[in-house]
Amino acid sequence: MPQTAPSLNSAKRFYSGVSVAAKEGNYAVLLDGRTPRSPKGAPLTLTTEALAEVVAAEWDAQGEHVEFVSMPATRLAHTALDAVAASRAAMAAEVARWAGSDLVCYFAEGPASLVARQQALWAPLIEWAREDLGLVFERAVGIVHREQPAATLAGVEALAIGLDDFALAGLAFATALFGSAIIALALMRGRLTGAEAFAAARLDEAFQEDRWGVDSEAAERAAALAADARMLESWFKALR
Repeated sequence: MPQTAPSLNSAKRFYSGVSVAAKEGNYAVLLDGRTPRSPKGAPLTLTTEALAEVVAAEWDAQGEHVEFVSMPATRLAHTALDAVAASRAAMAAEVARWAGSDLVCYFAEGPASLVARQQALWAPLIEWAREDLGLVFERAVGIVHREQPAATLAGVEALAIGLDDFALAGLAFATALFGSAIIALALMRGRLTGAEAFAAARLDEAFQEDRWGVDSEAAERAAALAADARMLESWFKALR
């Protein structure tokens, strides 16, 4: 049988065993006893043993070639190690920017069946943000932008910047992925599972697919979003 050619975003597997070990108060991923490094040279060490196990599992699952595109937790760990410390304020501000036009605040004018789905999935999240996080989001009908309270955006930014580097990296990634700081915060806090976050973020698309069918490109995008949502659930759970 012919061998599968490696992609441009891959390298030949250079290790046999994968493990995790405590190291200087953190937990290192070990490949044959040695710690791999991030693109900027930081050792692949994480703040909890559970998170190190999530990343290690990706390395262990690789075949003849290490396909980095199939390793979202490793890539997110690299972001936390290489980028967050120097850009914490900017990342927190970006999370707040998404909150300013949060997906789950924009309810459709119709049809009634779509509005009912949005009410069932999104309204409880808006209420959760108010009750559990003290963040009051204003609902809108239609696509015209509605300003959110300045105190809400400041609260989102404060929550984000108060996180450690690994949690902030996850929150920033989740917010952009879902188009919603509310969904991202709910996933981070355990209010939503990865599958529930995926469903909330794709509610409108799923409604249209139910009516008109699914094309291959949309299915591929949905599968990628679902995989990232599952990874983020594991990521946040491992940080608790």
